[in-house]
Amino acid sequence: MKVMQLLPELNSGGVERGTLEIAKALIADGHESLVVSNGGRLVNQLEIEGSTHLTLAIHKKALSSLWQIRPLRKLIQQHRPDIVHVRSRVPAWLTHFALKGIPANQRPHLISTVHGFYSVNRYSQIMTQAEKVIAVSDSVVQYIKDHYKNCPAEDIVRIYRGIDPQAFPHGYQPSAEWLNQTIKDFPELENKFVLCLPGRITRLKGHESLIALIQQLHQQYPQLHAVVVGGADPKKVAYLQEMQNAIQAKGLTDRITFVGHRSDIREWLAFSDVVLSLSNQAETFGRTALEALSVGTPVIGWNRGGVAEILSQLYPQGLIDVDNQTALLKAIQKHIDKPQQVQPVNIFSLKEMCDQTLDVYKQILK
Repeated sequence: MKVMQLLPELNSGGVERGTLEIAKALIADGHESLVVSNGGRLVNQLEIEGSTHLTLAIHKKALSSLWQIRPLRKLIQQHRPDIVHVRSRVPAWLTHFALKGIPANQRPHLISTVHGFYSVNRYSQIMTQAEKVIAVSDSVVQYIKDHYKNCPAEDIVRIYRGIDPQAFPHGYQPSAEWLNQTIKDFPELENKFVLCLPGRITRLKGHESLIALIQQLHQQYPQLHAVVVGGADPKKVAYLQEMQNAIQAKGLTDRITFVGHRSDIREWLAFSDVVLSLSNQAETFGRTALEALSVGTPVIGWNRGGVAEILSQLYPQGLIDVDNQTALLKAIQKHIDKPQQVQPVNIFSLKEMCDQTLDVYKQILK
């Protein structure tokens, strides 16, 4: 079979990673894989792994994107995929209009993946207008059922995002070389109990909760140190500055380290003693929490969204009632006082995700 996946760009992020993983699985299973996007730094990897990339400006949430309907229709007619799989709203709308101009008996099958809790409106509804709608967690299934009654429940398929256990092996330890370099770059981290908050610098990730925690605990636990792993987009630099000012005003500059955008996230998750998930809004899945648990690092997070689904199955003692700062504080104290064990993870695997997605493709072609 021939599958064409569509997404805005191929830079970085969960949607992009999932697209590459399915593309690779299609090739491994002897199928053809096409990806349409506006391009980006992951195109090279995609092509090395055997897929064909077709560049089309399907990334802008603007009227000018409508000019791409005809070129997209041409691509679909030229390559004749059996299945078109849309993973984002602009590509989904453009595909919707492109398919309208193709005779019904020549149209490919249409599948979508709902990766986010989109704002509820007509614009987002397009993601639920496909023959099969893949949801990345039970929270997303519920979101679709609650807000898009037009989408038949039997058309929704929950397929959890997965990770490769070989890439995040249980008990993984960073190399001596990495540790030496890290302590050289950040000497304040030596022999500390490291609390890690991973994720891009945005108002949604819960940095305020982290600052409050350190403020409450730093005198009782001089060995406690927080690390924020994630960069700030140019638009978020002001927010980063605002946070650093607040940290300075509270006298906590030497207790919280910002290490910026990193490509060695696995090392940081393994190096940390506890990883936090404190987003102000529910996350649809929470892949980083899963990666941390996979290497054996405890995760403590708010009981909502996809992160709660992961924790309830893998590390229930890490679940904290949303915004209950007292319970959060106690959980962290417990982990500092007595290191906790995380059992090896044997669910949420990349293989399961790929197999289940390819099954959806095969079922629809029957």
